[in-house]
Amino acid sequence: MPTTLAIPFVSLLSAGAMLALTACATSMAPKSAMVDNAALPEAVRVPAGEMQKMWTVGVGEITYECREKKDMAGQYEWAFVAPVAALKGADGQVVGRYYGGPTWEANDGSRVTGKQVAVAPNQPGSIPLQLVKAEPASGMGAMQGVSYIQRLKTQGGVAPAAACGMANQGARQQVAYQADYVFYGR
Repeated sequence: MPTTLAIPFVSLLSAGAMLALTACATSMAPKSAMVDNAALPEAVRVPAGEMQKMWTVGVGEITYECREKKDMAGQYEWAFVAPVAALKGADGQVVGRYYGGPTWEANDGSRVTGKQVAVAPNQPGSIPLQLVKAEPASGMGAMQGVSYIQRLKTQGGVAPAAACGMANQGARQQVAYQADYVFYGR
């Protein structure tokens, strides 16, 4: 009988240790989410006086469509159609979503749209870094008071490498991507 009690006790100790490690890792996560704007390319830095309000990781897809190039009859390209992504907080839980507009919407129903101010190149094979000036938010909640949004640490999301021509005009492809979305306000 003592043997059967010892195994659960050891399992409980291991589970307790894992919970403690998880709690430590979770409590440290927000600290690593702080952005050092001075270390970013100048084009995507937020103006002086802006304070970081929220940090999320967007995980999703960007849809591209094979289209004839504007003002270039007979030439084709993969054209950006729209993004869609889940926005996750430091704990990995979904806190909102991102979609065409561009629009960032929190789970509390508040949302903000914006216009691109600037981009800066990122690593090959990844969409550029971006700075967006936000329009006034709709709804009360997490997006209230957001004035700028940065897209940082992008991974993937570039146009498909597949051929695009008259034969597949109108075809759509989704490309996986991930990016940090950082929200600022005064």
